[in-house]
Amino acid sequence: MRTANLAKYLVATLAALAASATFAQAIIVTPTAPPPPVRVEVVPAPRAGYVWDRGHWQWINGAYAWVPGHWQLVRVGYRWVPGHWAQFGPRWRWIEGHWA
Repeated sequence: MRTANLAKYLVATLAALAASATFAQAIIVTPTAPPPPVRVEVVPAPRAGYVWDRGHWQWINGAYAWVPGHWQLVRVGYRWVPGHWAQFGPRWRWIEGHWA
């Protein structure tokens, strides 16, 4: 590959990676466990072509804040895996919701 073509290929590849959701996700690690999900959230009636993504605690500016649930557009052939907190030693990490 000539140098000019290689440079164009690398720029296009990096642009594609930067545009992907997986590449752009921030990794959130907190020093304390999230509060229990005791909030009562009224789940709307089923909606064709969508799946409900339940509310969760999010780490914002050094404290947990509640983020209400919302609809996710269905991806045919996939299932929605809700976001969740996972403990890694003494810290907690947010695992973003995703399609599997």
